[in-house]
Amino acid sequence: MKNSSARPPRAAIPPTVWVLGFVSLLMDISSEMIHSLLPVFMTVVLGTSATTVGIIEGIAEATALVTKVFSGVLSDWIGKRKWLAVIGYGLGALTKPFFAMATGAGWVLGARFADRIGKGIRGAPRDALIADVTDPSMRGAAFGLRQSLDTVGAFVGPLLAMGLMLLWANDFRAVFWVAVIPGALAVLLLIVGVREPQRESPPGRAAFPISRPALALLPAAYWWVVIAGAVLTLARFSEAFLVLRVQQGGLPLALAPLVLVLMNVIYSVCAYPLGKLADTMPHRTLLVAGIVPLVIADLLLAYSGELGWAGAGLVFWGLHMAATQGLLSAMVADTAPAHLRGTAFGLFNLASGIAMLAASIIAGVLWDTLGAQATFHAGAVFAILAIVLLSLRRG
Repeated sequence: MKNSSARPPRAAIPPTVWVLGFVSLLMDISSEMIHSLLPVFMTVVLGTSATTVGIIEGIAEATALVTKVFSGVLSDWIGKRKWLAVIGYGLGALTKPFFAMATGAGWVLGARFADRIGKGIRGAPRDALIADVTDPSMRGAAFGLRQSLDTVGAFVGPLLAMGLMLLWANDFRAVFWVAVIPGALAVLLLIVGVREPQRESPPGRAAFPISRPALALLPAAYWWVVIAGAVLTLARFSEAFLVLRVQQGGLPLALAPLVLVLMNVIYSVCAYPLGKLADTMPHRTLLVAGIVPLVIADLLLAYSGELGWAGAGLVFWGLHMAATQGLLSAMVADTAPAHLRGTAFGLFNLASGIAMLAASIIAGVLWDTLGAQATFHAGAVFAILAIVLLSLRRG
């Protein structure tokens, strides 16, 4: 018998989470149609080095993560999430034509920088909105579902890119122009499909969320999640190096998107069930277990870039992403006060952004100076260090 006076233990995932998932799916189709080809486009068409790729990717991804702190704080202060997300998705959609017009690394850097600012603006408010509308007993499942739908776009996009590359004889720029369409659809769906709930208590204006009194309200458990996320990000550099590794192993240009297709299929299939698992077992245990596949992936990719070995590495990389990304979001939501969730997601991503910048630059320098094997061996070492640090924590 259902208890009419209380929320059922396994309430349905709210419609808002589904809509935000499909918004993410459409934007990821748009983004990954470009990003799955971008490393090869930069090195083959524009003639850039692996170090330059690493710097651009590191700056781009770090920009997205750092920007989240400001949008998250703002969403807490003004009490609104949706329209900040609309601005972020809109900026991401507007940058897509600039990739098609790029004639040098500077164009790519500018477009990636603006695109990732958009991602940063939308990320923390969107995640905080998911936490706002979802019962605590199923946040792992909700974040896993959103991540799973997002990742469907992350392999549909490369598949479309690959098909168009084969159809249009490796015309990178034509593929980039097509990517504009799903980006625009994502923004439209967000505007018409999401209704933001009323906040239970309006935010006070006396203490801006990033002020010292407000930050003091974030518990020690939350700061441990921030540290764990940063260390783990340091162990996982930009996925651009996955594309370069397999292309180095002899994969034809038109098939380069297969790298992200394979990785993201695994990611998408596993994200939701592993998210549900996070609702029923200790988070630290699952997080440690989720890093082990990253170590295996790095060692396989270090051994060879040939499709067999690298393909196995990509499977383990995707499994690692599925086990850890939604879990970390749920951990942030569970440890942060409700009125500071946007700020909490923003600060979490600030720390991860700094780590991502460092990891991608290190990866590019190692690639150019010591070879691809050194890049992936270093990733394995950092991942093992993350396991050790997490295992040392008690409670």
